[in-house]
Amino acid sequence: MRPHLALIEDDPDFALMCRTYLERAGFTVTWAIDARAGKAAMHDGGIALVVLDLGLPDGSGLELLRALRSTSRLPVIVVSGRGGEADRVAGLEIGADDYLVKPFSQRELVARIRAVLRRSQPPDVPVVVEVGALRVDTAAHQAAVAGIPLALRPKEYALLELLARSPGRVFSAEQLLEQLWGASWQQPATVVEHVYRLRGKLSGLPTPAPRITTVRGFGYRLDP
Repeated sequence: MRPHLALIEDDPDFALMCRTYLERAGFTVTWAIDARAGKAAMHDGGIALVVLDLGLPDGSGLELLRALRSTSRLPVIVVSGRGGEADRVAGLEIGADDYLVKPFSQRELVARIRAVLRRSQPPDVPVVVEVGALRVDTAAHQAAVAGIPLALRPKEYALLELLARSPGRVFSAEQLLEQLWGASWQQPATVVEHVYRLRGKLSGLPTPAPRITTVRGFGYRLDP
């Protein structure tokens, strides 16, 4: 079955170019020209992934992404001419799975889409992962320690889930960047920042919790 994509882009020429290339690459594409049409397209039950421009004529693509993330984990790749670090970080923090700065090659777009779709496939592992007092519900995207819910941002949750799936395994910063961000332009400092925030939330609980251990020269692991 051909994966069905929603392309939310207000530039008709650019949208036509993307749609033509993506369809030749084996995808079915629904094009939406503004935020209103994009919202309807994203909630189509058959959509596998959204390609979302930020500069829409009737609203912000980031607001559209924020609204989607309140109810869904549908994969989203942001495409935008805004290439500044603050814009990229904002998109990823809200919950984008990848961020591609215009201009880019259509071949790269296809490669990014396929990579995100691979990462979003349901893993062949238990729905609930437990490490010590930590319980991660991978279907609900929720985590708790000794019954105390953790308030996590999307990438913080993704980081915790990845570490919890393989407790004791050391992940390098490069591996975490590839698996969670899928973006070669990201720097290891991105991982350091997210580990720092996640550690703070685990250590701030009134009950003992698993800890993220730094293995100097290698990376990070989750210990019960």
